[in-house]
Amino acid sequence: MQNLNKKDFEPESLINKAIEDPKILAELINNLIAKAETIRYNSHKVLLIISQNKPEVLYPHWDFFVDLLKSQNNFHKVIGIQILANLTKIDTKNKFEDIFDIYCNLLDAKSVMTAGHLAANLGTIAKVKPNLRDKLTKVLLSIDETHHEIGRKDLIKAYIIESFNEFFNEIENKEEVIKFIKAQLQCKSPKTRKSAEKFLKNII
Repeated sequence: MQNLNKKDFEPESLINKAIEDPKILAELINNLIAKAETIRYNSHKVLLIISQNKPEVLYPHWDFFVDLLKSQNNFHKVIGIQILANLTKIDTKNKFEDIFDIYCNLLDAKSVMTAGHLAANLGTIAKVKPNLRDKLTKVLLSIDETHHEIGRKDLIKAYIIESFNEFFNEIENKEEVIKFIKAQLQCKSPKTRKSAEKFLKNII
């Protein structure tokens, strides 16, 4: 734990200890709102990997991550977005359904960083929540209804395409999604145009 303040910290060194020791896990979770940026960042790296590979370890702390979504700090919001998305893989109590609006409304967050991370993680959720796929698809397609300036919307659309990649085969109304992505071939963002081209090439 004393190495968390080092910039060359290797998260793998702490993963198994955190999984096995509730005290270490609790300290890492509390570090997510620490003022020390390096400690917060390194703790996030450890917990993100755990949420990907052992989500059941963090599922009991669901409410803590929901509270991060409501924070005034955009870094806190991004942490909540990422970890909650991974926890939906084992969301046996359907807790995500209760926070659907709180979570998805962050597509219209003031920060483009927050909105971009939200867009990028909806595909992870749609993959494991078949009952929400239609709703999540509508959220992703609603980007033009948000307050973001056109240039920022164009950037966020790259992450939206990334999400559609995650669950496109399971989408019922593929035509609407294809139409949206084809429109991005004229997007001003080079990254988004490239993502659109790659996506359309892969489905042909």
